[in-house]
Amino acid sequence: MVVERGAADGFFVTTTGIGLLDLRAVLGLDRVRPGDRVLLSGGIAEHGMAVMLARGNLALEVDLESDTAPLTPLTAALCSLGDELRWMRDPTRGGLATTLNELAAGTGLGVVLDESAVPVRDDVRAACELLGIDPLYVANEGKLVAVVAPGAADEALALLRDHALGAAAAIVGEVREDEERLVVARTPFGTRIVDMLVGDPLPRIC
Repeated sequence: MVVERGAADGFFVTTTGIGLLDLRAVLGLDRVRPGDRVLLSGGIAEHGMAVMLARGNLALEVDLESDTAPLTPLTAALCSLGDELRWMRDPTRGGLATTLNELAAGTGLGVVLDESAVPVRDDVRAACELLGIDPLYVANEGKLVAVVAPGAADEALALLRDHALGAAAAIVGEVREDEERLVVARTPFGTRIVDMLVGDPLPRIC
């Protein structure tokens, strides 16, 4: 945890996680291939906007709650795909945009994001628009990004949607050959480059 001196009122909580490796799937950036599909387990920007509204004393009548939740049920379900599951990450600091840029940089490939397919709750989108913040860059705590082989995309989507935490899951993009390692988003108005986040709309909270 990172906080400014005197900002935590002397109260700290620490946790330790232990567990077993799920050997059904071996994950890594080196396993990602052109044509692989990118899945998102649910709506983005809920955590970051909830924190921002709680901290900012903003006169917005929006009741947002953090999406903080355990990802174990979703990751365990996806591991049943075996070799068809390539890579997984949680889109926390820097949001979905930063996670996809790290994917592109680490694989030497590009990512084409279908922005209209990215689930964003109406109230979250409204809050982002009022504050001038792109939801793609807002932190999430209870969501995951998965890359799977093309032929396993529909099965992976069904596995996610079979659980309450993945009810709003969607296939949101595709990995492509791209020497420039760009993340681009298809929008109703054309295509735009989704850069790595510079700075952060929120103070560091974890």
